[in-house]
Amino acid sequence: MQDIMEVSPYIQKQRALYLEKTAWLDTHYERIEPRAFYREIFPVGSFERKGHFEDKKGNGVGISVHEAPEGADGAENGSERRGNGIGMNVKPEGKVHRYVINDGLEMLDELIGQEFAILSPVSYFGKSRAGKYARYLYAITFDLDGVDMPQLRDTFHQMNRGFIPAATFVVNSGTGLHLYYVLESPVAMYPQNQKFLKELKYVLTRRIWNRFTSNIKEPQVQGVLQGFRVVGSGTKLGLDYPVVAYRYGKPVSIEYLLQYVPDTNGDLQRVTGILEKATMSIEEAKKKYPDWYERRVVRGERRGRWTVKRDLYDWWLRKIETEIHVGHRFYGIMTLAIYAVKCSIDEDELRCDADRLMKIFDDMSYEDSNRFTIEDVVKALEMYNENFVTFPRADIAKYSGIPIPPNKRNWRKQADHIQYMNNQREFKVSRGECTNGGRPDKYGVIREYMLSHPDVRKKTEIALALKIDRHTVGKYYDEIRTELDCKSRLATPQRRIVVENGKIVIKLVPSQELSDQLLDAVKLS
Repeated sequence: MQDIMEVSPYIQKQRALYLEKTAWLDTHYERIEPRAFYREIFPVGSFERKGHFEDKKGNGVGISVHEAPEGADGAENGSERRGNGIGMNVKPEGKVHRYVINDGLEMLDELIGQEFAILSPVSYFGKSRAGKYARYLYAITFDLDGVDMPQLRDTFHQMNRGFIPAATFVVNSGTGLHLYYVLESPVAMYPQNQKFLKELKYVLTRRIWNRFTSNIKEPQVQGVLQGFRVVGSGTKLGLDYPVVAYRYGKPVSIEYLLQYVPDTNGDLQRVTGILEKATMSIEEAKKKYPDWYERRVVRGERRGRWTVKRDLYDWWLRKIETEIHVGHRFYGIMTLAIYAVKCSIDEDELRCDADRLMKIFDDMSYEDSNRFTIEDVVKALEMYNENFVTFPRADIAKYSGIPIPPNKRNWRKQADHIQYMNNQREFKVSRGECTNGGRPDKYGVIREYMLSHPDVRKKTEIALALKIDRHTVGKYYDEIRTELDCKSRLATPQRRIVVENGKIVIKLVPSQELSDQLLDAVKLS
């Protein structure tokens, strides 16, 4: 065990709290061993049998960076970072190994006992973890962070009283809890089903993560394909403080979870509405959308997509670098990966930017409990996938916590909207309501102020007095200052250099103001 003197007081406190929570859970609930835990999530027959390709079923795929024995069956060198599968072990070295988990769950043992290993309750086809290759979802899992003893007791109290749905398993993940809702029947991960489940999980997260179940105010929303620390692997507190699972309730149905979606604010209607859109048969779609049917079904064309200029990626990179807050840092990098796909940014460039952001985001941590680590970056970069190229703007704003207002074109195409606005401006010009130069120029306002306040030399003071942006002041300041200084020189006695009798003579030329004063003095005398 690591010497307690080598860790921070916070980690010491969290380790003591982990032991207290584990003792309380052992007293009240049945502990379940890792292999039995995953066997209940993935019953026999869920995956393809080892060597039986004729089964034509999906598999779990574990990803690990620990050194696997050379030639180990099922192990694969991790030069490709975006491996398929649902389990992952990450260490700073960054080398990745992948393990295909067949129906016998043999390779699961490679993830149990690792320092950091994650696993999602999803089966996949092929070797990509993209949503389009997901086959079945076996459980919906919620991550509760910031759970001390009061929050632990209250979570069970709310499940007992029916305020939040009763989880099948409750997992002590170190500093928080993972609530597993194992599904009575796995759900096929068709695209429309994924949209429905994503929205369902978002709404339920807002209900489960409340001020009594977590001491962190802002809920952290995650996707349905998100992986979680493997039961039996290490927590953030170390290998001596492993992830432990406990049995609480029974497998659940989607209908049961829908009972906890509020219907007073439109959430239930929105969530179920997504599912209703998926009930149209191919024959109905053929009649209603003949062009789509011809293009996608008959000719087998791929779904179209836009390739956006990289300006969008650069803009979002600047936004999250300066505007992201604790509680949204994971989603900042996750959405950056999505924009990288939209803008066709090279993966190496994305990873370089993510590594730089990791240091910036970690510096935001106000205590050891919310450090931003390499594991957060690796999990977030899983979204660098073509499947998320159409990820909507509203969801990016929702996850990142950064407002992204839509372009206000009143549902017009850009060209039509520009023509409309130009016509509106011409009409206002004809009525004398504005000039044809767009927004009124601030040059005259700034010049007038500087002319009447010659002693004011600071741009910030001018900006504050006029209530305009300092950069606008800076745009005209030098030009106006040069003009005013020139006038000031003309208003003072000038020197005239002449040559008289072979000598250079400097004569003073009085200003008009001085001349007037001399004339007045002569008249008075």
